Amino acid sequence: MALQHHCYYLKSRSTNIPRIYLAHSSGDRKENGTQFVKSPAVQFAPLASTFQRRLFLGIGTASVVAIGANFAGITSFLLGLSPEIGRSLRLDVVYPIAGYSRCIQPDEGFEFMYPETWVADQTIFYRAVEKAELERSLDPPPLTSGTRRKRNVNEPVIAFGPPGSTGELNVSVIVSPVPLDFRIEPFGGPEEVGQAVIKSITGSSRRPDVKAVLLRSNLRGDSVRKVNYYELEFRVESPSFQRHNVAVCCAQNGRLYTLNAQAPELMWNDVKQDFYKIATSFSLTS
Repeated sequence: MALQHHCYYLKSRSTNIPRIYLAHSSGDRKENGTQFVKSPAVQFAPLASTFQRRLFLGIGTASVVAIGANFAGITSFLLGLSPEIGRSLRLDVVYPIAGYSRCIQPDEGFEFMYPETWVADQTIFYRAVEKAELERSLDPPPLTSGTRRKRNVNEPVIAFGPPGSTGELNVSVIVSPVPLDFRIEPFGGPEEVGQAVIKSITGSSRRPDVKAVLLRSNLRGDSVRKVNYYELEFRVESPSFQRHNVAVCCAQNGRLYTLNAQAPELMWNDVKQDFYKIATSFSLTS
């Protein structure tokens, strides 16, 4: 049996303003011969519930879309709720997670994290772009290529630092060619290698006024890639500067990797947690 709808005009006792209620003739409750109708809040409760579900669904969908745009930092915020998952997927290469971005160098075979506000050294960056363009180009090399400046083996392949900095605060990585069977382990443990590094810094006859001291050394092993990372912390000073360094060294497949993060000693307390994060995140990818 079809339901019939009726409109009832009732006047409020306090305002004398007529109100309209919609009621079903077969389902409304009667009392003492008077028919009471459902209030709008009751009648529209199912609709409100539907709107609520759609609202939350819309928020969830918008969050997924924001992953692709990082609108107002939403993506970084969401990934920061579970940073280890985002980092395991290497999403921090595109979106900063918990204050850090990731640098991956597939050609050189390493990666590490750095503060999200830091930027790449432009000189090194443009040199890398130029090298990549030359490798991809189908044209013959220019006639002047023989006179092109080649990268020194002790020159960083990548470097990051705060925008507008002078280079006193930065992190850089040097990749040097070595024999395929070269290993650091024969030179001793982290303490012995660290002291050797200190001796090489202070032993230069060109700067006899430079002093250095090893503050900490640690060995971090990677059983999967079968590589040991030598983590060193040391301070270098002279009459003209005082510098705090955190370095990581390792060797594999004919390459010696050296990551070095440096800061003026006066800034050390402000950046030490960043430096420790950088050092522990450095790893080989091939």
